Amino acid sequence: MKSDYIDFQERSEPVGYLITIRCYGTWLHGDHRGSVNRRSYNRYGEKKIEPNFHLEKSDKEFLKNPPFRLSALQREAVKLAIKEVCDVRGIVLYALNVRSNHAHIAVKTSRPPEPIMNSFKSYATRKLRELGLVGSQEKIWARHGSTKYLWSEEQLCLASHYVENEQGEELRFE
Repeated sequence: MKSDYIDFQERSEPVGYLITIRCYGTWLHGDHRGSVNRRSYNRYGEKKIEPNFHLEKSDKEFLKNPPFRLSALQREAVKLAIKEVCDVRGIVLYALNVRSNHAHIAVKTSRPPEPIMNSFKSYATRKLRELGLVGSQEKIWARHGSTKYLWSEEQLCLASHYVENEQGEELRFE
């Protein structure tokens, strides 16, 4: 057997994920920060969509609700909900940072990332509604999110550092 085949097998399952969930309407296609083409399914290595005022304006017109931003109380509720998912599902939470328009979560697990991401959004939505922090029909989360695969402990540590230390200034409790 070739050694590269063995190396591949050792890396065939990720050790964890960097999951990002974004609030509804806060990052539209054509945005100056870049966005991905849904038709190419955000394939690895694909170019992001260049900033495009007309595309962003078009997406904005299709929003069913205003863009959603999390207040300090809402951010705390989202944190509690994400921690609850990890406790209930046996997921090791390495890092968590809930911002006003998105949340980054670094986790160690062998489970697939999409159901975990959906659980984070579901639990957070339920918690926000139970606490009366959002309306019953308010749209909180954008469709899908980002699920970056972390293939080594080193990548998991780097992702955790990114989540905890590279998100800008600490948000104050309003």
